[in-house]
Amino acid sequence: MTKQVALITGVGPGTGAALARRFSKGGYGVAMLARNRERLSALQAEIANSRAYPCDVTDEAQLDATIAAVRAELGAPSVVIHNAVGGAFGNFLEIDPQVLNRNFQVNAMALLYLARRLAPAMIEAGKGVIVASGNTSALRGKANFAGFAPTKAAQRVLAEAIARELGPKGIHVAYVVIDAVIDLAWTRKMRPDAPDDYFIKPAAIADEIWHVAHQDRSAWSFNVEVRPFGETW
Repeated sequence: MTKQVALITGVGPGTGAALARRFSKGGYGVAMLARNRERLSALQAEIANSRAYPCDVTDEAQLDATIAAVRAELGAPSVVIHNAVGGAFGNFLEIDPQVLNRNFQVNAMALLYLARRLAPAMIEAGKGVIVASGNTSALRGKANFAGFAPTKAAQRVLAEAIARELGPKGIHVAYVVIDAVIDLAWTRKMRPDAPDDYFIKPAAIADEIWHVAHQDRSAWSFNVEVRPFGETW
């Protein structure tokens, strides 16, 4: 419990696992949150100083119990990374309205729950970091993203509101837009002919979020965008 603690949501095989590895390498105790117990257990066996916490971040009771366990077993998180994401494709006529609501719960409400529960200790300490990982849906509403983009836009604006409140109190809040297709087994299958340079590497995303989390307080970033060098934007 002498290590700094990073709490990471949405720890799956891509960005979440890469974040857990990067913060473990950096000397943190890592609390890994996700719904998939089996996958978390496998990552815990692989990643030093990590601990698996199966949790649905939209369920306040589960989240409260998980945060209490993290504090008891690892310590109070000084870094919180909300990487869990709810997504869906479809235009506004096609989507099930409940899908939009579910995605809002994962993307926006869970960020609110996390900040409300974990920021007070950061305020008391006078330091801390909260990062939300996003994508370009937070900046624009494409036709087939009606069940997703509104929730990411809400997430980004919520993060900005939190940043404006917490920044003067010593807590760095940032929003990282990932403008790319993440290099995963299923994305490779979707685009089998795409060159390696088309994809963004999860480890590279994790390195950038590590950098953002450790910026000097005289030069904090809020809006951060990452994309492959060949990406059109």
